[in-house]
Amino acid sequence: MVNHRYLGSSGLKVSEITYGNWLTHGSQVENDTATACVRAALDAGITTFDTADAYANTAAETVLGAALAGERRASLEILTKVYWPTGPKGPNDSGLSRKHIMESIDGSLTRLRTDYVDLYQAHRYDTETPLTETMQAFADVVRQGKALYIGVSEWTAEQLRAGHALSTELGFQLVSNQPQYSMLWRVIEPEVVPAARELGMSQIVWSPVAQGVLTGKYAPGQPVPAGTRATDAKGGASTIKRFLTDDVLTRVQGLRPIADELGLTLAQLAVAWVLQNDNVAAALIGASRPEQVAENVKASGVTIPRELLDRIDAVLGDAVEADAALTAAHAPTTRPS
Repeated sequence: MVNHRYLGSSGLKVSEITYGNWLTHGSQVENDTATACVRAALDAGITTFDTADAYANTAAETVLGAALAGERRASLEILTKVYWPTGPKGPNDSGLSRKHIMESIDGSLTRLRTDYVDLYQAHRYDTETPLTETMQAFADVVRQGKALYIGVSEWTAEQLRAGHALSTELGFQLVSNQPQYSMLWRVIEPEVVPAARELGMSQIVWSPVAQGVLTGKYAPGQPVPAGTRATDAKGGASTIKRFLTDDVLTRVQGLRPIADELGLTLAQLAVAWVLQNDNVAAALIGASRPEQVAENVKASGVTIPRELLDRIDAVLGDAVEADAALTAAHAPTTRPS
């Protein structure tokens, strides 16, 4: 069964393997299959489910809400996000303005079939809305009982500190950040993680298997397999392409002896690796088949000895990206439309 960890310095526990439905529910897989994946997650002991209003333009929330219907609400942690465009994508259908936040939380609650979410997250930093306006809106969402905790996603260390200071002043606390993090993508380690530790915040990390590259299914010098993330024109292909070089793929194959030594698959090794970071509360996993969930949860509770962590670093070498500036560089500079 899946272990649980505290989220930041709060009293909330989340499953260290968290089920996320980006790029799957409402888009890549049929609803019946999506529901089967959610049932597999519940059967494996996963209690935490992460989504966002923008995933499949709100359809992912609807599918997740239906899949969780009938479950004891107090036994679940439901996470969603706000920022990216939704609906008809009008001038106020994105960002972190008070208008968009207050309207979006109500829409998310309706689609998720719940009176509250456990964690409501700023999906990116909004450069066009005063941070005070955003944080006041989040404070009101908490006071209204529509969200129990507030988090963010892909914020820089400086933004975390500014947001945390305002949240404390307004009587609530930012408890988490949701960044990309994997053996290959470590840009949060130099600045974001130290700031989060200082502020009592955890990471809920997405793409621990680097969009599937760390599963080993992409072979150097070979065409990408049909039906994989690399062929998904709806978003998967654009996010994975940075890793699809022969050098990276060769190095990933070099991790197999380490995974074998631990009795893990490459995917399980990748998920277990991010969980070795004590600032990581949860690793987000997605699935297009129920059996993928059952396999990924085997990474929970795994301890990777220091010697093997060092061997992983040696195998991956300069294929690892750890430039702290990339968090800001990949952030939107204007509100999306």
